[in-house]
Amino acid sequence: MAAKRVLGVATVLVLTAGVSACSDGGDGGDGKSKGAAKGASSTKGASESQVVRAAHQKTTAADTAKMTLATEATAAGKSVTVRGTGVMDLEDGDSTMTMTSQGQKIEQRVLDGVVYQKAPAEQRAQLEMPKGKTWMKIDPSRLNGSNGQVNDPAESFGFTKGVTDHDVTKVGTETIDGTRTTHYRVKVAVQDLAKGDRAKADQLEKQLGTSTLPLEMWLDDEGRLRQETIKLTLRPQTGEGQKSQTVTSTTTLKFTDFGTEADIEAPPATDTLDVTKKLAAASKPKGTA
Repeated sequence: MAAKRVLGVATVLVLTAGVSACSDGGDGGDGKSKGAAKGASSTKGASESQVVRAAHQKTTAADTAKMTLATEATAAGKSVTVRGTGVMDLEDGDSTMTMTSQGQKIEQRVLDGVVYQKAPAEQRAQLEMPKGKTWMKIDPSRLNGSNGQVNDPAESFGFTKGVTDHDVTKVGTETIDGTRTTHYRVKVAVQDLAKGDRAKADQLEKQLGTSTLPLEMWLDDEGRLRQETIKLTLRPQTGEGQKSQTVTSTTTLKFTDFGTEADIEAPPATDTLDVTKKLAAASKPKGTA
C-alpha cells in the first residue's frame, strides 16, 4: 500500500464516521446557552471519572455548537494536514463543515450517520464519478475494518460514559481560547469501540497494538467539553508481499458558541453518488476477497 493511499484512507477515517457519531460539544463564549440548564446536574465533589462521565450529558444539553477540527496523518515520511470549521447538532450528531487540505477545499455534511463530501475535481476523477455528480456519499457502517476501525475524537468521547477512576487522570487547569478548563487524560477501551463485536475488538487491538486509546479532554467550569485530542498509531493490514506502513495521526476538536444556528441538510440526490463500495474496496489489502 503506497504512502499516498495509506494517508488517503487515514484522512477519510478522520473526517467521516467520527463526526457523525458525536453527541458532545463545548462553548467558546460566555458559557451560557439555551441548553445549559438541561442535564446541568452538579458535579461538585464528584470523582474525576464522574466528572468525565457527566460531561457527555452536559455538553449534549447545549443543543448546537460551532466546531473546529485540526488533524495530521503521517506515513512513510509523508503528511496530510486538514483544517476545518463548521457547526454541529450536538444531540443528533449531524454537522456541516468546510475543510482545507493541501490547498484544496472540501465541503462535508453528516446526517443520520451518513457522510457527504463535495470533493475537489481531481478526487472525483479518481473515483470515476459521472459528470454532474459533485457530492460523494459515504456510509461508515458499510466500510470494512481498515477504513472504519477508529474514528475521530468525537466518537471516542461517546465511550467515556463507561470510564472508571482507573481510566481517568486529572492533569491540571489550563486556559483554552480564553476560558478556564480542567485537563483530563482518559483511557478508552478499544473493545468499547467494537460495540460488543469480539472479533472486531480483537482486530482493532491488533491493528492499534493496544487495548486502550488515549483521549485528552478539557472541560470548562460547567463540566462541558471545550477541546479534545486523540493521538493514534494505526497499523493497516497488508497483503502478502506488501510492506506494512504505520500511520500516525493527531486530531484536535474544539467546540464554541453553544446554541448557534445549525441548519443541516443533505445535498440534492441528483448531485450525489454513493462511493462507499469503492472506498471499502480501495482500502482492502491486495489478495483479499
